Amino acid sequence: MHMDLKDQKCQACSGNTPKFDEKQISKHLSELNNWSVNEEQKMIFKKFKFKTFNQSLKFTNKVGKLADEEGHHPDISLGWGYVLIMLHTHAIKGLSINDFILASKIDVID
Repeated sequence: MHMDLKDQKCQACSGNTPKFDEKQISKHLSELNNWSVNEEQKMIFKKFKFKTFNQSLKFTNKVGKLADEEGHHPDISLGWGYVLIMLHTHAIKGLSINDFILASKIDVID
């Protein structure tokens, strides 16, 4: 039985956590809603658009709360009407399942 990414929990990583390869990245990226991967395949990212700075800030705060709950923290760029979320696993300088789990949960923030 396959469990949806959003129903999984991020697990603590170490330098020994295996990096995802291109096939794993592609498979998990297809389960997300319009996320992209950078050229080096070390990060996934998505730009969320809002009508006001305040809406962007509220969303950012919700992402921050979720990140603390999951123990996996994105890089966030916040500006007028947008929030850019960038995810990667610092310990391995690449992508792990945690990046895709957190991305799937960010997609369903209301």
